[in-house]
Amino acid sequence: MQSALAKLNSRLADFEAPKALSLFEWFGELGNFCARLAKAAISPPYEGRELVRQLDEVGSKSLPLVALAGAATGVVLSLQTYASFSRFGAQSLLPAVIVHSLVEESGPIVTGLIVAGRVGAGIGAELGSMRVTEQIDAIEASAVNPYKYLVATRVQACILMLPLLTLAADACGILMGWLTNTLTEPTSLQLFLEAGTKTLTFNDFLPPTLKTAVFGLIVGLIACFQGMRTRGGTEGVGRAATSSVVLSSLGIVLADVLLVRLILVFFP
Repeated sequence: MQSALAKLNSRLADFEAPKALSLFEWFGELGNFCARLAKAAISPPYEGRELVRQLDEVGSKSLPLVALAGAATGVVLSLQTYASFSRFGAQSLLPAVIVHSLVEESGPIVTGLIVAGRVGAGIGAELGSMRVTEQIDAIEASAVNPYKYLVATRVQACILMLPLLTLAADACGILMGWLTNTLTEPTSLQLFLEAGTKTLTFNDFLPPTLKTAVFGLIVGLIACFQGMRTRGGTEGVGRAATSSVVLSSLGIVLADVLLVRLILVFFP
């Protein structure tokens, strides 16, 4: 009996060891990737034209989807909050709840996840296909640093555009929240905004908006990393796109937990 248990434990150890080693290997490769990316990003010359193209790709092309998601979030918040507050006669607090909820948490996290789904998959698939078709090798052979031209520009675009997209999501959410509330209790937009922003302070608005720059760093970094390490032809490209979305979304959720705690500590 003891020998059978010993064999089973050894098999489990053999089964878990490759997974543990591959996990540590992944983090090691990510650390090396970050070091090469940082060196490429700060050293001249800079790829300004490619950065502008990526800003358009990440920002303006993601704007309709982000605006739609923000608007839907505002509608849901208005409907759910009104149904709850009407039971206690607290409808006057509805504008403040909608504005604070969107600005402080709903807008940033929804924007981050939407961009992770659209941009993360796109970057992972694009760089993955370039890797398996040896286009990145050709770029290196042309004396062009792929980390500067392909990776740094995409990561920088994600960092710069996420806060701006968050503002768009917040604005659409507040506008649709007001419109939904007006269908039940007619209120002018000016009165709705005054009631909603009366208690909104600098600490309530700026830190949650700027934390999305960290979300952009996570999306760009993981998507580029997964794309650059793609192997296995077209099947590998599909795995790179899928893993980019999954890991980016997971990273955003975990980072949001830490950032919310830090914001509460430094901006009480």
